[in-house]
Amino acid sequence: MSEGVDFKDIKRRMDGAVSVLRTELAGLRTGRASPNLLDPITVPAYGSQMPISQVGTVSVPESRMLSVQVWDQSLVNAVDRAIRDSNLGLNPIMEGNLLRIPIPELNAERRQEMAKIAHKYAENARVAVRHVRRDGMESLKKHEKEGGVSQDESHAEGEKIQGLTDEHISAIDEMLAQKEKEIMQV
Repeated sequence: MSEGVDFKDIKRRMDGAVSVLRTELAGLRTGRASPNLLDPITVPAYGSQMPISQVGTVSVPESRMLSVQVWDQSLVNAVDRAIRDSNLGLNPIMEGNLLRIPIPELNAERRQEMAKIAHKYAENARVAVRHVRRDGMESLKKHEKEGGVSQDESHAEGEKIQGLTDEHISAIDEMLAQKEKEIMQV
């Protein structure tokens, strides 16, 4: 075969997209407070975007309450704004460097919202996997043009890449279905 297409790299990048989705879905909690809920949120701090876990301590003092102890007083407002703008439907209460975040009851409307967010996360993961597939296919075509691989080898390797893509897309769909079932469960 050719050394043109690095299947390990393609698989690693696709696995990365699925891993990011897993992390994002873990953050979508259904009615109970979890520190993972704030994982996808980034805060503009010190000239870059930083995860909340790098600007403060996230804890669960009660089953329906999160708290974020912000380490730097100057970042409290930025953390508050990031949480409010996160589309998670959370409204922090500021108490000095501490932000208390009540987790709202999950009514039918809120469950639909969370399902939409889960769908958005899954679609982003699918797009990332398709981008990796496109990069692999372009690399394959380039090597075929340069004479590095025959047309038959190129076709076989293209099918391998498509197989990896299908495998990862179905894993994403399965994760989404499982999370949707969890969200809709009363």
